[in-house]
Amino acid sequence: MTLQQQIKESPRLKKTTKIAIEGADVLTPSGWEKTTTVLIEDGRFVSVKRTADTDGYQQIKAQGLRMFPGIVDLHGDAFERMICPRPDVNIPLAIAMVENDRNLLAAGITTYFCAITDSYEPGLRSRETARNLIDFIWGEGQSLLRCNHLIHIRHELTNTKGHEELCRWLEQKRIHFLSINDHLPPLEDRYKWRRHISSLRQRVTLSNQEIVEMLTELQEHRQEGSLQVEQLVELAHIYRIPVASHDDDSQEKVALSHRRRMAIAEFPANVDLAAEERKFGAAVLMGAPNLIQGGSHIGWMSVVEAVKNDVLDCLCSDYHYPSLFHAPFKLHSSGLMSLERAWELISSRPAAAIGLGKQKGKIAPGFDADFLLIHPNNPLPSSIASVYIQGKEVAKYS
Repeated sequence: MTLQQQIKESPRLKKTTKIAIEGADVLTPSGWEKTTTVLIEDGRFVSVKRTADTDGYQQIKAQGLRMFPGIVDLHGDAFERMICPRPDVNIPLAIAMVENDRNLLAAGITTYFCAITDSYEPGLRSRETARNLIDFIWGEGQSLLRCNHLIHIRHELTNTKGHEELCRWLEQKRIHFLSINDHLPPLEDRYKWRRHISSLRQRVTLSNQEIVEMLTELQEHRQEGSLQVEQLVELAHIYRIPVASHDDDSQEKVALSHRRRMAIAEFPANVDLAAEERKFGAAVLMGAPNLIQGGSHIGWMSVVEAVKNDVLDCLCSDYHYPSLFHAPFKLHSSGLMSLERAWELISSRPAAAIGLGKQKGKIAPGFDADFLLIHPNNPLPSSIASVYIQGKEVAKYS
């Protein structure tokens, strides 16, 4: 079963009655269609035309608004701050994830790959938390969450415990997207060591000595973890689950990602490596906050560099949802690309990279009716008037 089939059969995505969106300027794959009528039936677009017979359709007046495809976010982990707003402070999962769901919709995100870290850390990024999140999204979340949630597991290479459980998740299709991470700094790199410890302190309440002991002991698990990753990647390919590399910063890592047939390259370090990833067939994914902040927070390739060198395929929210909505407007206002092309970076192109290119990310007949109605001349999420998923209005702001 493909990812597209899984989404199609999800009980969370309920079908709707026939509706007609009338009078909006619509962003279609071929450009803007002005003052257009869009017909939707059973949760899918059936027609995008200037004039259409709307008999039998619920008519929704949208004059003066713009209609954009819903945003497809392949990598977003801002939900962690809802679950754990301070170290060792944990909010009940249902409260945290409902708050997060509303934040997603407010940022125009209609398809969300919840980037759950499967790490060696205790607490927020532990296997236990990953398990609880997966159980929630597949269970109680089906009725509580309005945004279409899919599971992105960010597996840390040196987290070797519970390997059989992770294999089962892949075999049972409880995971929709797998990325391979290796954030454990080598002992000899003191700069990365200090950065990683500083990052850990924001999530765990271990003492400095306990953190050092944990990270030192984990160095011994690299070989075992690498062997496990080979099995995980092979299982993912067998079950047609997309796999991504993460933070490739050398030719050797890019070559390894090529051998593993990675579909997506998350955050490659520089232009040359990104170009190699693309040559090997991987889509290059970068974070929208990189663009909004004016560059990478660790000094790697900026989104602006990637755009100027034509090595960028998709943007994701990374750690801040509103940045993903604002990014196409910033690319346009900076003169880097048209708004129409920039919007593809957050809709049709991530959908295609993850295997949903025939279902998500476009306002065109046959596609899921996931879209935003937006007030013009405002590049901030406050311009969103309504959010629709499969033809159902899931959020209304004005």
